[in-house]
Amino acid sequence: MIILGINAYHANSSAAIVVDGQLLAAVEEERLNRVKYAAGLPARAIQYCLNQAGVKLSEVDHIAVPRNPWARLGTKLRFAMRMPRFALDRVRVMRRFAGVKEDLATAFDMPTENIRAQFHRIEHHTAHLASAYFVSPFENSAVLSADGLGDFASCMWALGEGPKMRALGEIRFPHSLGMYYTALTQYIGFWKFGDEYKVMGLAAYGQPEFLEEFRRIVYADGPLSFRLGLQYFTHQSQGADMSWREANRTPVLGRLFSAYLEKRLGPARKEGEPLEQRHRNIAASMQAALEEVLAAHWSALANKTKQKSLCLAGGVAFNCLANGKIFDRSSFERVYVQPAAGDAGLSVGAAFVLNHQVLGRPREFVMDHAGWGPEFSQQDIARTIESLQVSADETSIAEVDEKTLLETTAKHIADGKIVGWFQGRVEWGPRALGQRSILADPRRPEMKDILNRRIKHREIFRPFAPSILEEATAEFFEKTQPSPFMTFAYNVRPEKRSVIPAPTHVDGTARLQTVSRNTNPLYWKLLRAFGNQTGVPVVLNTSFNDNEPIVCRPEEALDCFHRTQMDVLVMGNFILEKKTISGTQEESADNFAKRAK
Repeated sequence: MIILGINAYHANSSAAIVVDGQLLAAVEEERLNRVKYAAGLPARAIQYCLNQAGVKLSEVDHIAVPRNPWARLGTKLRFAMRMPRFALDRVRVMRRFAGVKEDLATAFDMPTENIRAQFHRIEHHTAHLASAYFVSPFENSAVLSADGLGDFASCMWALGEGPKMRALGEIRFPHSLGMYYTALTQYIGFWKFGDEYKVMGLAAYGQPEFLEEFRRIVYADGPLSFRLGLQYFTHQSQGADMSWREANRTPVLGRLFSAYLEKRLGPARKEGEPLEQRHRNIAASMQAALEEVLAAHWSALANKTKQKSLCLAGGVAFNCLANGKIFDRSSFERVYVQPAAGDAGLSVGAAFVLNHQVLGRPREFVMDHAGWGPEFSQQDIARTIESLQVSADETSIAEVDEKTLLETTAKHIADGKIVGWFQGRVEWGPRALGQRSILADPRRPEMKDILNRRIKHREIFRPFAPSILEEATAEFFEKTQPSPFMTFAYNVRPEKRSVIPAPTHVDGTARLQTVSRNTNPLYWKLLRAFGNQTGVPVVLNTSFNDNEPIVCRPEEALDCFHRTQMDVLVMGNFILEKKTISGTQEESADNFAKRAK
């Protein structure tokens, strides 16, 4: 049984393929067409998935699309009467989805009748819930999805029992935690699609000075309910102006906050204006208000379902600060967030809804790693290095065995060098998890600023993540629940904050990745080698990119390596090292030496 899941005509378009109950491949279109948050039909992602399964599109049995135009039709019609322009935009979306079979035939240059797959429309939040629960390790679990908007709902919760999920409740548009966070992100001056994580990082630099006002902007109004103060927003009266259906452009969202919000909080920060303490305090307040609403929801859901396990999905599930507090603010003891919890994950979710809820197949799969994208062989890497004619005068190139690779890479990191790490299959989701990563020494406090200024070219306040040996988590962090996909922020133990200052955020937390020997053995061995050399089994880990999608192919890794101030690139068994010492390395080594004295 071959099931193809497709998230199309929506930001973070993606494809996934499930064969006989097993996920074989999943990838976002942006990794392949190099357009951040790419929308449109994910033709390249679909082709990759078909290749991994060894099948043609004509051989696929079922195609699952996470959009159901008939869901909440009454709500949609009522809003259509109030907002004709918004209704027209929704009609255009529905037309695109209605023509997905024809678009597939065009993209794959085949007659429509040769696509014999049965098409299934899966409700948006049902797909989100399934993307978490059906790939989790839990036999039974509470399940929660929260995002901006999908099929006119913003939140849904369910009880997962074996191969079935039972929906228990939902919150409908216009009340939305995702819309809330995005609107305030715009207000603080971050307008690019996907900028919410910047504000989450900024919140640590402020105090919740405006929390009382924010409790009017978003608030829990019942055990499993929340509301927005709609006067602070525009989406309920004008709709959400979205431009995100084309594959060759990054999605754009129109303004979501109202003039009333500026009246209450002061003028919005214009993009590029200096960040003031007021903006930091607003970020802290909006994060605190979100956590209050979520905490009420977690507690009520735990009481209602009597479960100790929780699965999270939807864009709000990427709020690692909130996720890290679930264990303190509810009775849940185990939490699972799959690596592509946002809309990219809908392709996996839609496929597994079909597999279990529709076809009645048993659960046989657990997503315990993120490596579901393209992989390149040693021969592929060698050919790329040769074809791009890497200059031997500027870069030394060595092909080594695994032991030498690990020991040499660990020493480069310990010496203060910035290392590009390119191994195995591309990660599923937005986090670099040891397959397409930039690695650095966490012991050097200046490394955060160096990476932000000279490698990533981004805001100086933004934090980086530590990757840690799973078995060493308790030594460095106050919580030990696994965080394999970098979706939880925990407090670093006070006595360890000076040991790993670079990835420790200003509030004493870190968005950690726990690395298991079973699921990511090569990366685990690198952390162990670094720990053996330094006594610290932790490396600073950030995504291998520079204001672009995370690199996928060897050509992209080499390009990023050469145009940034990275010192070393490790691809497969090749180690490439720049012969001239970069300013990055000199500054890092000098500062570390001074601190050591």
